[in-house]
Order: sequence, then structure tokens, then C-alpha cells
Amino acid sequence: MTLRFYDSATAAVRDFTPLREGRVSLYYCGATVQGEPHIGHVRSALAFDQLTRWLQTTGYEVTVVRNVTDIDDKILVKAAENGEPWWALAYRFEQAFEDAYDALGILKPTYEPRATGHIPEMHALIARLIERGHAYPALDDSGDVYFDVRSWAKYGSLTHQNIDDMQAAPDADPRGKRDPRDFALWKGYKDGEPETARWESPWGAGRPGWHLECSAMVTKYLGTEFDIHGGGLDLRFPHHENEMAQSQAAGHGFASFWMHNGMVTYEGEKMSKSIGNTINPREMLELARPLVVRYYLGQAHYRSVLDYRPGSLTEAAAAVERIETFAKAALGLLFPGNDFGYIATRPDAFHAAMDDDLNIPAALAVLHETVRAGNTALAAGDAEAVQDAFLAVMGMTEALGINPLDAQWRQGSGSAAELGALDVLVAAQLEARARARAEKNWAESDRIRDLLAEAGVEVADSATGSTWSLKR
Repeated sequence: MTLRFYDSATAAVRDFTPLREGRVSLYYCGATVQGEPHIGHVRSALAFDQLTRWLQTTGYEVTVVRNVTDIDDKILVKAAENGEPWWALAYRFEQAFEDAYDALGILKPTYEPRATGHIPEMHALIARLIERGHAYPALDDSGDVYFDVRSWAKYGSLTHQNIDDMQAAPDADPRGKRDPRDFALWKGYKDGEPETARWESPWGAGRPGWHLECSAMVTKYLGTEFDIHGGGLDLRFPHHENEMAQSQAAGHGFASFWMHNGMVTYEGEKMSKSIGNTINPREMLELARPLVVRYYLGQAHYRSVLDYRPGSLTEAAAAVERIETFAKAALGLLFPGNDFGYIATRPDAFHAAMDDDLNIPAALAVLHETVRAGNTALAAGDAEAVQDAFLAVMGMTEALGINPLDAQWRQGSGSAAELGALDVLVAAQLEARARARAEKNWAESDRIRDLLAEAGVEVADSATGSTWSLKR
């Protein structure tokens, strides 16, 4: 099946052919680091991590750019409220985002540029827009520079809106604008703002507008034309609409595909701090293993709404445990010395689901069907069928980033070296327990099991042997 994605700009699922054979260029909007990451931020990063992994699995070389917005009105306001330098606040929350990404196994991008490191590129883009008649300095001598939305006939085409139906852009005082919908490319410095939050420019000291930042960064790292631009559905307007307009008005082809992931709700309602129906990644990671949280956040189709309920992580944990239990049991049967190497496979039905606009629910259905078949083969003692199922499960979970045998997930935390050492020690105890059981020395068998339990190690017995996991 041909690889196909839904393109927000055309509102249709289209065949995907990269601009350069064998290579894919992907940009998706990262964090505006004004506070702790919320679950929507992490779901978006995970959706594009799944996309990246699948493109790599199917043989593409993928260049991924994820930006960091480290200068913004909201950052300045929050820093002032906290009484700390804006750059210190931005860096602190940038690290919080990185910690959440790392905990959930989200691959690091090829490049992760910060807005403050690309001011010259932004100046060049503004100058080009002014030269082409699509931007102008503010009429009130504020030092602002605006994009002239009515100068660009295609404005509104990404979100399929008529310009006259749009609300005014709230990013600056409208008195300096030709049209209230014109948006800021550059924001002139104002009295009372931090001196460190201003850069000199041909139009006066100030800082970049939010929309301009992304256009300047993506073209630096991926060029004026690239394959995919992604982000959360909430960014389609005005952020992505404005990005596309200013970039195309500058003469850039920009993105071939626009992909947007859906929102996360709480029992069917929009999450809101004011009514207390929110949950953030840190809270989720206190309730469940990182692998379980990743599975939960990645189980729905990326374009659909993901609804969180108090039992959601319990259900995800049960699904993960089914996969994990089979994988460990099959591993014990096929590679009893725990010295294994394999070439993973993936069923055609799994490929078809993933190629069809990343249909993760259908792909997971194939995965769980294979696990069930593998368990049936285990019960029947059919080693060949167990091996077929095991290799397929490994291939599918690796493509999705949820392989329970991967060092990152296998015990939930710790370095690969630490996990390897722990695995050797526990395996020795399990071997001693297996000998005790073979000799019908139940007291010794129970003693070893209780000792492991005191250390936080849970032991699961099956017809093919014993497996272990760390308690949470």
C-alpha cells in the first residue's frame, strides 16, 4: 500500500512522495517554554515521534526539526510574576520538557533550534516581505512591523476561512495597523520590558513575533521547501495560517503536507485548571510506568481526540502487560540463556494500517491479535509458531517505540548498564529457585520469591519458566 497522510491544507488524505527520494524533512512545533509541559504538548511530540519512527522503519532518512520558543510575551509576563530573569525561566521549563520527552522515549530531533539564536534570519525574512510589498512598519512609530494580510490573496487557505470572518490579531495595539487582522512580525521595545529581551533591528530595538520565529528557523534547517509541517490542532489558526502566509508571500514553497494531531480531553470535557480537570505528564508518570504512559498517549489515531478518564492508565497497563508477558515468556522459551539476536518481522496488515495515515488503532489490533496467537502457541508448545509471533511482536513494538524488551522500558528506569547488572543478579536467583522447585524444596523456593519481593521484584511463573519485573 502507498504511504498516505491527511493534509490539512487540502483537507484530504493524499499519497506521500518526498521532495527528495529516500529522504523526508519534517518540522513540528515544539514548546513555548513559559511553564511545565501539559499533556497536549507531550501528545503532539509523541504523534510526530510515531510518524518519524514509521518513516525510518519504511526506509527513509528523516531530518526532524523541533523548535523551542524561548522568547515570547507570555514568557516575559510569567518571569516578571516569578521575579526571575526571563531567560532563566525559559531554560528551566525547557529542561522540564526535555525530561518529559526523554521519559516517554521520544526521539531527539536532528535539530532543536531556539528562537533567540536566529534573530538575523528573522530580520532577513522581514526585509524580504517588506521588499515584496507584504509587510510594513507600524503606522504609530512603535517599532512594530506587521504582515499585511490583505496583500496576500491566499490568506486563510490553510484553515479554509474568509478573511472578513476572522477576528483581529491580538498581538499588538491595532492603532498601528492597516487592518486589525495584520499580525506582528517584529515587536518594538516598550518601556518597562527587560533590557535583555531586546535586539537591534533596521526598524528599531525589539523582539520577534511568534509566527515569524518558526518560518525563519524551518527554512534555515530544511530549506524553503520541505515535506511535512506538523503540530497540535490548536496551532492551525492563527499560528500555522500565519506561518504559511508569510513564508509563501516571501516566495517560499514551504510545506508540502500539513499534519495536525488532536487534543486531549478529560472525561469528554476540555481540560481546564479553573475547574480542576487536568492531568499533566508528571502526574501520569507517578501513576504508571513510562511505557504505559507512552502506550496510552499513542494508542488513538493521531488526528482524533484522546479522552482521559481515571481508569485510562489502568487499561493501558493491562494492554502493555499482555504484550510484555508474552514477549518474556517467548524469550524464555526461544532463548533460555538470555543470549539472543533476531531479525524482526511485521505483518502485512500492520504495514497497511500504518501506511494508511498512521492508523495506530488498527496497527495495535494486529499487534494484540499476534500476541493472542503467540500465547496459544505457547500453551500448545509450538515453538515454531511462538517464534513467528515473537518476531512479529518485536517488529511491531519497535516500530511504535513500545518494545517491552528495550532497555529503556524493560524495568522502567535506570541506565542500560544498571539494568543489565540487575538482570544478571535476578536471573541467578531465579535459576536457584527453579532448582529448588525441581527438587520440590518449596520452602527454599518461597524464600527466594519472598526475598525478591522485598527487593521490589515481582516474579510471574508460567509453563515455560519464570519472568520478573519491578514493582511500582
